[in-house]
Amino acid sequence: MRSMKPAVLLLFVGALAATTHAAAPEFRVEEVTSPAALAVDQIKPKTILFMDHPSEELIDPDAGLIKFEDWAAARPLEKQFLTPYPSYVEPNVEITVDGVRKRQKEKLHMYVAQARFALARAPESIDLASYVSLPFIERTDPAIKHQLIASAEAVSPKDPRAVHNQHPLRRWCEARAVTICIRSRYQFEGKLPLGIKVANKLRDSSKQVADYLQFESELTLRPPAEVAEMGLNALTGLDTPAIGAIEQNIFYVNQVMQFGKLLAIFQRHPTDAKQTIVTVYMALAVETNIFLKKKEFSNVPVLRNLVPAQVLAGKSSFNSGNSISAGLPNYARNQVKAMSAILEQK
Repeated sequence: MRSMKPAVLLLFVGALAATTHAAAPEFRVEEVTSPAALAVDQIKPKTILFMDHPSEELIDPDAGLIKFEDWAAARPLEKQFLTPYPSYVEPNVEITVDGVRKRQKEKLHMYVAQARFALARAPESIDLASYVSLPFIERTDPAIKHQLIASAEAVSPKDPRAVHNQHPLRRWCEARAVTICIRSRYQFEGKLPLGIKVANKLRDSSKQVADYLQFESELTLRPPAEVAEMGLNALTGLDTPAIGAIEQNIFYVNQVMQFGKLLAIFQRHPTDAKQTIVTVYMALAVETNIFLKKKEFSNVPVLRNLVPAQVLAGKSSFNSGNSISAGLPNYARNQVKAMSAILEQK
C-alpha cells in the first residue's frame, strides 16, 4: 500500500481531529433539590448540577415563584448578592386609579437558579476578562440580539422603569476596569406573538403588551481581590480561593421584569489543580401584577394557556424554542449549558 502524500495526510489528520472535537460530549444537566447536593464531590465530568425549585413553604402556589420579601428573609445572602445592589428593596411606583395618581409598592416574585460544574481547565489557563465581551453574550443565546452601547446611551436613570435599579454609588457601566454596556432585544417566538396580539385586542389601549423584551445590562469582571472583599465564598459555600467572577446586571427591562442578574464565580478545585469549579446564579425579578391577569386570560378560550404563571414556568402550549419563550426554567438551563460549553474550550 502506497503511503499518503504529506498534504493528504495533514488533511486526514485535520478532519479526524475536527470529527473528534465535534463528537466530544456536551454538558448535561442533573437536577438536584438541596444545596448539599451541589457539593464538589457530587460533580461528575461534563455534568451541571442544577437547582431552581424552592422549598414548598417558600413557594407562592399562585405564581410558582417566591415572593421577594419571603426570599429576602429566608435567603439573605442571595438577596444581598443577587439584587442590583445590597440595599435594594421593592420599588415604589406611581399608578392611576380612577383618574387619581397614587404611589404604591411594586411587588415582585423571584425566579432564582443555582448551578455548579467543573471545568477541565486549570485556573491559570482561564482569562476571565476575555469573556466580558459581546461575542460571549451572543453565543450563550443566539435568539437574543445585542449591541454595545456607551454608558451615556443607556436608558436614563430617571426613567420610571430604571430609576429604582440605579446603583446608588455610580452610574451603570462606569467606574469599573473591565466592563461593557449592552442593549438587548428578544423577539418572542412561536405562538406567543399571536397570543399577545389577541390579548391586546381585549385590553385597554394604554395597557398594551409588547411582543418583545428589550433590556439593558452591565457585564463586568470582579477580580479575585474584589470577590474576597465581597465575601462571595459565603454565597457559594466553597472555601477555596476564587480566580474571579463574571457578573451581568440587567438594570432595565421594558416589561414583565424589574431586574435580572447572572453571577458566575470561578474557584479553585479543592483537590485537583487541573480543574476549576464554577458556581452560577441566575435571579430574575418578575412583577407580581402580571400574575393577576390569570382570570383575564382564563376566561377567553383561545388564551387559556397564556396564563402568565404557566408561560413563565414553561408549562403552556404557547412555550417554544430554547430561549425565554421556552419558560424561565428551560431558559436558565440552556443558558448555563451554553456557558459551560464555551468556558470548557481552551
